[in-house]
Amino acid sequence: MSSLAVREAPSVAGATGTARPGPRRRRRIAWIPTLTLLIGALYTLLPVAWVVIASTKSGRELFSTFTFLPGTGFADNLSDLTSYRDGVYWTWMGNSALYAGLGALLSTVVSSFSGYALATYRFRGRETVFNVLLAGVLMPPVILAVPQYLLLAQANLTDSYWSVLLPQLLSPYGVYLARIYAAAAVPADVVEAGRMDGASEWRIFTRIALPMMVPGLVTVFLFQFVAVWNNFLLPYIMLSDDEKFPITLGLYTLLEQGANSPALYTLVITGAFLAVLPLVVLFLVVQRFWSLDLLSGAVKS
Repeated sequence: MSSLAVREAPSVAGATGTARPGPRRRRRIAWIPTLTLLIGALYTLLPVAWVVIASTKSGRELFSTFTFLPGTGFADNLSDLTSYRDGVYWTWMGNSALYAGLGALLSTVVSSFSGYALATYRFRGRETVFNVLLAGVLMPPVILAVPQYLLLAQANLTDSYWSVLLPQLLSPYGVYLARIYAAAAVPADVVEAGRMDGASEWRIFTRIALPMMVPGLVTVFLFQFVAVWNNFLLPYIMLSDDEKFPITLGLYTLLEQGANSPALYTLVITGAFLAVLPLVVLFLVVQRFWSLDLLSGAVKS
């Protein structure tokens, strides 16, 4: 009886069509996602490569040589950029570091408090608050820019550093990520154990919950830093003194002047290349803390 079953097994598998595909078919299918990823990477990195190569060209080489052929004018471009208006470019870089660094740090602190509270405490209206935050994630920033300007104008804070910093403190997306990560990484049993031991809520948060939330909060900080560093619309509306401009708005003014003075194009390109470097360095520094799996918990209850 058993030998008959063994002999009939291949025919049954062939009849039902459940035989596994051969290694050649699996290898052919694997090329599709690989090719898609390569095309996406090329589409993303090609503009960056152009900026890097164009920053090495002098004004004459920029319009007369092959696009992806390196030039010989990077040192001169850097010198001209540094001497332009007594180094206003580095003032813009410093302003961007202030807006992005301090803004991302304060936003991460607010997100950690809010996300932990929404994930841990049970109170009336909690889900309503969370749904409002989700609606804020879906709302384009351009819709809020004008109302924020009107509010800060009433407080006489426009054209100041606070006019760019204050709107960045509350990030709906940051609160959302902090809430999701706190719910997954901070078990309720650990919080209850701390309460039973007589620890205060502040001590439970700072000594127990916060260390567990560090990977998620680093992610929030990195996302918010990049968002503030690349922000153009808010400073464009809030600021009129170019000494307070971030690097995005400063390069925009240089680009506008380049329409009448083409020699400034090389400064804009070199400045854009240098503006990307802090983001690359930041990513390399924090990548060992950056957890992409926001749904993985440190302890399983």
